[in-house]
Amino acid sequence: MRDSPPFDGDGKATTAARNAVYARESRRMATELGQTLLSRAKGFGPSDVTHVIFASCTGFVNPGPDFFLVKDLGLAENVERYIVGFMGCYAAFPCLRMAAQFCRADPEAVVLVVCLELSSMHLKFDHSLDSILGNAVFADGAAAALVSGREPAPGDATYILDSFATATVPDSEAEMAWSIGDEGFDLVLSSYVPRLIESEIGNILEGAGIEPGETDRWAVHPGGKSILEKVEQTLELGPGALRESREILRRYGNMSSATILFVLEEMQRRQHQGERIAALAFGPGLTVETAKLRVDLVS
Repeated sequence: MRDSPPFDGDGKATTAARNAVYARESRRMATELGQTLLSRAKGFGPSDVTHVIFASCTGFVNPGPDFFLVKDLGLAENVERYIVGFMGCYAAFPCLRMAAQFCRADPEAVVLVVCLELSSMHLKFDHSLDSILGNAVFADGAAAALVSGREPAPGDATYILDSFATATVPDSEAEMAWSIGDEGFDLVLSSYVPRLIESEIGNILEGAGIEPGETDRWAVHPGGKSILEKVEQTLELGPGALRESREILRRYGNMSSATILFVLEEMQRRQHQGERIAALAFGPGLTVETAKLRVDLVS
């Protein structure tokens, strides 16, 4: 990355220079992703989209990708746009929850959700533990979903969004944090995070109404290898229970908010009608977002 924009030969770059690259590349990536999704969505086209929800924590620009998605995809000019900003790895869940609420309020709503992160814009070439962990784990990525109350087309594999819940781990706000510095965003990523998740995950799942014994499959945000290990051990999950989470971490790394959507897509490679899925993601705060989903295979 050194000697590549926005970094100089010493690996240095101002926040403004990093954000300028984000502004350019986020539009390109979001547009390509939106085009791909709509081309594959049976029974949906640009004219059907009523809402756009865009999530990112790795850059800021206005007008931004949410605006240009409407313009570049040929969506209606009156499409409602929303930005879920700077929430981090769990942001896909507030996006999906908001989309589900729109669809419950309006049965004709079709919501385009896009989670896009350019974590490489915040690489730090120093020897601090936070920089080493951040550089090793975080990656660039973008994922999208369409949320609608309409009947899916025959042959579609979809998820039914049953419920969502939010929780915070007590006295943990200093263990995972993300702030704006003069040379990119500054990450605090404590090695204690897996232990905190281990100590609280039982209470969090109970509060969310998630019963491990009544859950068929698990979609867990792969924040790192140790996090997945702690979740697996604490919940006494069987071998391969987090196969898809590990596979996404191996292939792509932690792409912040986009990652859990990658995991859910990977799970579609092997699924059965009516399977009950518990999904979890962790982020700054320490915040834990959960969702209960069901597989719907339309014949």
